[in-house]
Amino acid sequence: MSHPYWIAFKALVRKEITRFSRIWVQTLVPPAITMTLYFLIFGNLIGSRIGQMGGFSYMEFIMPGLIMMSVITNSYANVASSFFSAKFQRNIEELLVAPVPNVLIILGYVAGGVARGLCVGAIVTAVALFFVDIQIHSLPVLLVTLLMTSVVFALGGLINAVFAKTFDDISIIPTFVLTPLTYLGGVFYSISLLPPLWQGVSQLNPVVYTINAFRYGFLGVSDVSLWASLGVLTAFITVLFAVAYRLIDKGIGLRS
Repeated sequence: MSHPYWIAFKALVRKEITRFSRIWVQTLVPPAITMTLYFLIFGNLIGSRIGQMGGFSYMEFIMPGLIMMSVITNSYANVASSFFSAKFQRNIEELLVAPVPNVLIILGYVAGGVARGLCVGAIVTAVALFFVDIQIHSLPVLLVTLLMTSVVFALGGLINAVFAKTFDDISIIPTFVLTPLTYLGGVFYSISLLPPLWQGVSQLNPVVYTINAFRYGFLGVSDVSLWASLGVLTAFITVLFAVAYRLIDKGIGLRS
């Protein structure tokens, strides 16, 4: 017989997956179209003029970053929108008074965000196959980086939703924080090309570590240490989970 907590967790995850898969035209198709345009414009048109980067064709070099960019965006957006909707509709209050530990509530929503991030990542990878011959240097590094990055940004989306007071609030962080960090995170260039000062500044950007670890999994090259990247991801997961737990435990932004 299944433990009640396990049943609650499965129900939360099933709800989250059903939520984004039911509206797949809005949640899964747009990233595929957007990344196809990136591959066409940056890969084919601009890449042919740039030539090689890091010993690989420009298309091969940017491919891991484009996949990771879509994973980051969708993991974050899924949890932010879903948790805020539950807040807005007062559904979250029923969950908070139910005999379900706060840890499971967090894990359930995060698992839903990870599921959408991985689905979109798989779709974008399939799109990439039309533009580049994908090689894999280290599958374990790929999978670990993908999972940890999804968890980090799903937790970020949850914290954003806790503090958000309107639907507009859940778009502020993606627009003014996530997008700049992603574009400056080495998706389209190697940070080794930057002057020393800006290389140092770039190392303050957490997205640099996720993209470089993911690129290492595909190509075997990275601008930063793989262990430093995994360490940064672990630290972010720990801190963000602790913050999310405290917020929900104290009912901050949830109880009126």
